[in-house]
Amino acid sequence: MTNDHDLIVSILNNGYCDSFMNTAREAGALGGTIINARGQGHEGAVKFFGISVEDEKEIIIILTNKEKKAAIMRAICETHGLNSKAQGIIFALPVDNVLGLNFE
Repeated sequence: MTNDHDLIVSILNNGYCDSFMNTAREAGALGGTIINARGQGHEGAVKFFGISVEDEKEIIIILTNKEKKAAIMRAICETHGLNSKAQGIIFALPVDNVLGLNFE
């Protein structure tokens, strides 16, 4: 069994998903899924290691070909990483099988 795809997962502050997806598309992503989320464990915005942590988050998942993963992740980190207002984190997971989708 080959692993030709990866799932990129990013969590960022609420309100940055449109610019995030524009960056991802420019780097080769064909699209993504945006999930509204809420942080748990504290009330209101707090500081954690000098970074403001807000309750409202957006989770963005992008299924992509393995060859495009690094470029997409690099572009996202440069514009929406922890040092930006979006304060995004990003990671990727291998995907064993993809059915019913056409990739270029």
